[in-house]
Amino acid sequence: MSNFGQRFVIDTNALSQLGRARRASKFFLEQAVIPEEVMREASGFPDASTMRDNVHPTTPRMLEKLIEIMATVPAHDTRLVDLYANRGNADPLVVACALEGQEYDSQFLMSPEWIIVTADEAVRDKAQQFGLRVLGNAEFAELIDENNER
Repeated sequence: MSNFGQRFVIDTNALSQLGRARRASKFFLEQAVIPEEVMREASGFPDASTMRDNVHPTTPRMLEKLIEIMATVPAHDTRLVDLYANRGNADPLVVACALEGQEYDSQFLMSPEWIIVTADEAVRDKAQQFGLRVLGNAEFAELIDENNER
């Protein structure tokens, strides 16, 4: 596995902007983690079935992390989630997925770094608030391209 020390949690906007070729790359298929809710949002992608092995199910621990995350969002703030506008349903789960993965992997001597890939500023801000590293969509696309050249 290349770049063993990193796991990339992919947001829906990143998934759509990467394009089919990058989503089919060895690097993406080995390193990307797609939260179940993100995959639900991307279920109409023509290559959705090829990414099924990358799906991270919504677990009880993720839901506990989600409660922690949502407790930090003021009631009037609709940047991260706006259910009335049907926006951001998967966004806090992207952060919860990374936090759960990081927590689980911390038991291992050589645990990978969990990194969120998104262009969404609210997700970026919330991830950084919880101490997670974030890559933009273009940065991750470059990383895929660099690894495909090797």
